[in-house]
Amino acid sequence: MSVSKARSHSFAGTFLSGAFAACFAEVKLLLVGGILTGDVSLFQKILAALLTGAIAIIIANPTDLVKVRLQAEGKSRRYSGAFDAYATIVKQEGILGLWTGLGPNIARNAIVNAAELASYDHVKETILAIPGFTDNAFTHSLAGLGAGFFAVCTGSPVDVVKSRMMGDSTYKSTLDCFIKTLKYEGLLAFYKGFLTNFTRLGTWNVIMFLTLEQVSNYLMGTTLLISLYTVQR
Repeated sequence: MSVSKARSHSFAGTFLSGAFAACFAEVKLLLVGGILTGDVSLFQKILAALLTGAIAIIIANPTDLVKVRLQAEGKSRRYSGAFDAYATIVKQEGILGLWTGLGPNIARNAIVNAAELASYDHVKETILAIPGFTDNAFTHSLAGLGAGFFAVCTGSPVDVVKSRMMGDSTYKSTLDCFIKTLKYEGLLAFYKGFLTNFTRLGTWNVIMFLTLEQVSNYLMGTTLLISLYTVQR
């Protein structure tokens, strides 16, 4: 992978994950009425994650499109780098060309996001209900692996369709791509590279959620200290 491809891939992943994680808690609070009291139901978690994924990918679709186009390039290169890809797409396909494949991309990221965020919350709560487990880094790591597993299981089919739609304009629609893939390559085509994807996504989720938990704890601690300081004054 070239430097420009690697940078585009890294930025796309970081940007999307950051957007997902940042919005999830706020959307979840919105769905429960703005005040989090007691447990949030699994349905509300899934709904919050679906909405978060859809909103984030509408914003980030251009970045994801460029990443997919750069990764799909063979010997005959169309773009010299990420910035050239943006400029060329706008020039040849118009500004809306940056939102090519938005439909399957929304489906893919909403589903994967729901699997990651909702399952992380639920798996963590399940683990914490087991005697001997506490809210620490080990629990967060196990929950992150669980989130990665559920994300790959549910997201692989739409991920394959999304990548093919963005990289190949011969498909008439998302349904056409799905049917042709199933017809000519079989059901397992939607789960090619499952172990590799789980290794990648599982590791990513462990790192992301560990970081998110630590940052959240730090910010909560800082807020508490500021509140105490204000009260004392």
